Amino acid sequence: MSGDGPLPLEGITVLAVEQAVAGPLATRHLADLGARVIKVERPGEGDFARSYDDAVHGQASHFVWLNRGKESIALDLASDHGRRVALDLADRADVVLSNLAPGAMERLGLGAAVLRERKDELVVVTLSGYGDGGPYSGRKAYDMLIQAESGLCSITGTPESASKSGVPVSDIATGMYALSAVQSALFRRERTGRGATIEVSMFEATAEWMGHPMYVRMYEGRQLGRMGLSHASICPYDAFPTTDGQVLIGVQNDRGWAALVREVLGRPDLVDDERYATNIARVSRRGEVDALISALTAEYGTEELADRLDAAGVPAARLNDVGGLVDHPQLDARDRWRQVDTPAGPVRGLLPPVDYADVELPMGPVPALGQHTDAILAELAGRTRGEDTHGTARG
Repeated sequence: MSGDGPLPLEGITVLAVEQAVAGPLATRHLADLGARVIKVERPGEGDFARSYDDAVHGQASHFVWLNRGKESIALDLASDHGRRVALDLADRADVVLSNLAPGAMERLGLGAAVLRERKDELVVVTLSGYGDGGPYSGRKAYDMLIQAESGLCSITGTPESASKSGVPVSDIATGMYALSAVQSALFRRERTGRGATIEVSMFEATAEWMGHPMYVRMYEGRQLGRMGLSHASICPYDAFPTTDGQVLIGVQNDRGWAALVREVLGRPDLVDDERYATNIARVSRRGEVDALISALTAEYGTEELADRLDAAGVPAARLNDVGGLVDHPQLDARDRWRQVDTPAGPVRGLLPPVDYADVELPMGPVPALGQHTDAILAELAGRTRGEDTHGTARG
């Protein structure tokens, strides 16, 4: 990654009235792509994700992860002055993205209809839990609640216990669909001059990810079981023991089965054994197959088995913990770590997972609460924070 090409979203300004994860994830990616992102925060408190924990030099891990490269302006949007400033900023923006409680932007006088009437070419994106309309539209919608309501928890975990995902996948899905929506709307605007009013629902984003279990339920009438590390439709697909740990093996087809038992585990007699020769047969005898493979993998050390699986082209992975990710040789070999500045000092951060051959995407600093209030207000007809002590925070 080198060169001096232009950033993909250079010249685009985003006004972000956001909190927690879904909205900030979308706008952080926009910032990484070169957009100017102005984040509106409550005076004195800010995005409540700032206080989730203090893991990163006394700062919240979620906030550091999701808010680099942004400018922070502290505004009381319930005040006349705060609303006027927000409207002025929206008039100068290309995108306004929000994920407040249902109806909050409308109650503040900052709803999509108002903003688009003032500037038709504006792209206005609203993230919500359940969407506008329907019996659930006003309900609280946090990531765990959406994972549960969407059925995701019913297929996650072990046979004994349901679980949510270890990362906020409903928030992440919503943020990524919002990112895609912004980019496609800006592309359309380049051709037509038209802005857009866009809504992204956490519930519907997660429901989209439930395609496989949903179709099985609709057309076979059965609920997929919770499989832990295994897979409802594939076998063998699980973590298997070694002399010093575990290796996860995921055989995708019958050719993979043949390679596993013949080339890796030294049992060519199992290739054409009718009890195991097809995936359907193996799934029907899952317990028997898993026991058979476990007995064979237990004869190998983790590194030896992983190398044998790789050489035979059998999909496999070590069962890493998060420390294994932080120290992963692939990230080091590809030079993925960079330094990100924060109010408490520099921290490590991973480059965005999208590489442009002609330019490295920036990883701007994480802002302090209200850090850019004075500078942003100075852009708007010479306003200063002293103009309205109720509308903005004093530094």
